[in-house]
Amino acid sequence: MAALLFSRITYASGDTALMNNPDEVWGQAGAEWFQLKPSGSGFTYKDIEVNIKTNGNASGVYIRSPSMALTGVRLKWKHQTNASSKVLGDHWERTYGDMAWKSPDSNIKNPWYVLLNDDKHTACFGVKTGANTICWWAVNPDSLELILDTHSGGSGVQLGARKLHAADIVTTESTATENPFATARRFCKLMCDKPRLPKQPVYGINDWYYAYGNNSAKLIRETTAMMAELVTDINNRPFSVVDAGWAEYSPLLPGDGGWNETYSKPNDKFKDMHALGDEIKKLGMRPGLWIRPLCARHDEKASLLLPKIPGRNDPKSPLLDPTIPENIERIKYYFDVYKEWGFEMVKHDYTTNDISGRWGFEMKDSFTAPGWSFYDKSKTTAEVINHLYRSIREAAGENIYVIGCNTMSHLSAGQFELNRIGDDTSGKEWARTRKMGVNTMGFRLPQHNAFYAVDGDCVGLTTDIPWEKNKQWMQLLAESSAPLFISAQPEALGAEQKSFIKECLAKAAKTQPIGEPLDWLTNPFPAKWKLNDREVDFNWS
Repeated sequence: MAALLFSRITYASGDTALMNNPDEVWGQAGAEWFQLKPSGSGFTYKDIEVNIKTNGNASGVYIRSPSMALTGVRLKWKHQTNASSKVLGDHWERTYGDMAWKSPDSNIKNPWYVLLNDDKHTACFGVKTGANTICWWAVNPDSLELILDTHSGGSGVQLGARKLHAADIVTTESTATENPFATARRFCKLMCDKPRLPKQPVYGINDWYYAYGNNSAKLIRETTAMMAELVTDINNRPFSVVDAGWAEYSPLLPGDGGWNETYSKPNDKFKDMHALGDEIKKLGMRPGLWIRPLCARHDEKASLLLPKIPGRNDPKSPLLDPTIPENIERIKYYFDVYKEWGFEMVKHDYTTNDISGRWGFEMKDSFTAPGWSFYDKSKTTAEVINHLYRSIREAAGENIYVIGCNTMSHLSAGQFELNRIGDDTSGKEWARTRKMGVNTMGFRLPQHNAFYAVDGDCVGLTTDIPWEKNKQWMQLLAESSAPLFISAQPEALGAEQKSFIKECLAKAAKTQPIGEPLDWLTNPFPAKWKLNDREVDFNWS
């Protein structure tokens, strides 16, 4: 285990860390890296300063750069990595079916945190949630590095006279009685001081994976009534979430031009959202809603929009710049409308892609394309995202649960009760559900109720996917303690399906021990699980 460890330091709180001050500190302006030299209590280069000081049970990193537009800071520790060790990192936002314990590779970015395991012990290195920079770890044969991305959009941040509290570094190692899963879970709790969690387990239904946007108030009423008959827990009612397709403009549907409103006005298929919310409640469920908050009107003033980003995936949709106060107020107004309608959950989507122009799996070289800036150039991208999330949280208030989807994972923690932790599952292809659903549940369950409630996405229960596969996926969600959402095509529901759904909804409504993947060290799609204190074998192939 010695190869995994640094010199231990002890904080005033009594917590012990594995890291001392870095051996090297580097800064970046544009694409150029330059080394800062030790000076007093920190490191300096010209008028750039990086200080590391005790901040509770963490090592806080503080940055000054009054004249230079800074794009990054890199901290480097000497460290002999055992070549036989296995490494587990996280993802920027959702996972994409690619999580696994892997051999050390200095070319791989490990977002937010990294775990090193040598078959006997596990060492954990990370930053606390809510950081003001986008952070990742590099594991090299002779060093460990933490890179703090200080871009503002695609350009360096202009900090001026202010000092940036960039991140808080935390570390831990396994105890004699812990397996890697238990250590990972404890470490997630260490990284998030104040998670915002649902008052009761969250579960319910969603229309996306059988309707795919071709929904209507009539369809929502019918499927809610059908599924409500299978609900037995009257003390913890399930949610019925209306997904994309309800608004005057939905970016996921054909014919996406010609709109005048975005997410405060329903289309002709959903004329009275207040009435629909009331009907869902009368049927025994709680109404929820999907939105894309940064979507702009087709006739939007150009001064309110994000600049065009090279390589953006969705060039037809004009997008609001979240650093402009008027845009934040518009998003807050949406939530005032949802409160008037009586909705109790909002699932907001696309913000990472809308801000960066990329999906998480495309962020291998950088978070976004170079050369562009927000309206406000003085805030890092992480600060801009944090402000957006805090504004959504403030607008939602105490009576609306928020699900983040395509949100930056480490920045969502403490703000939203739930987070969609993987890319879309499917109502059409079992292979996609296996890849995106099973993989993400296997490797992000340690975050459950430590960062937020982890939403592994829906059971797309349709006639296109074999029931024996979806039955297993439903069982895993229902017994893992994570949220269970079912997207059920009426034609796919026979007596057997209804009976099993009824059983699963009853389990999902109750507090349960967190599920544990027993073969996750060797299997990217864990098939052996500990669920409710018993071992369960699944056949995902």
